[in-house]
Amino acid sequence: MSRTPYPLSRVYGLLESGPVVLVATAAGDRTDVMPLSWHTMIEFEPPLVGFVLSDRNHSHSLLEASGECSINIPEAPLAAAVVGCGNCSGAKVDKFARFGLTPVPADKVSAPLIEECFAGLECRVVDRRLAADYCFYILEVVGARVDRSVKEPRTLHHRGRGRFMVAGEPIEIESRKK
Repeated sequence: MSRTPYPLSRVYGLLESGPVVLVATAAGDRTDVMPLSWHTMIEFEPPLVGFVLSDRNHSHSLLEASGECSINIPEAPLAAAVVGCGNCSGAKVDKFARFGLTPVPADKVSAPLIEECFAGLECRVVDRRLAADYCFYILEVVGARVDRSVKEPRTLHHRGRGRFMVAGEPIEIESRKK
């Protein structure tokens, strides 16, 4: 998959539709990847993303140690890998190897991007004030890459208890800004 730089001012368009993402973390020689379906745009420029990363997950300790991660956006063909990553612990399993995901170096953070995902966002934690009580982190997107050959991504949307929707037909409604 070929990715080219993507304008940070347009990152919100990659996330606002609410796709399930794969969060990759790294600290020292340890890496992990986990699915995450609860995230939100906080600000557009600079792009700030908020998400909850439970302290019961191995990825949580890596995020705490490094203060960095990548948010990778998969399409429907990766559904089995996404679910598989959520059903085992990275403390015991190399999820990249087990689920056929390829870690690729990011430009600005230590956490890898995932080659099989059509978009990857490099993020740094900028606010931990709600982390102790709620495991809620605010991250600044400091780099973004997208495979521009993917015109209408078929993203996964978690509906609970192993049920997902795949993004449907896009529609356009006139807006003041494009």
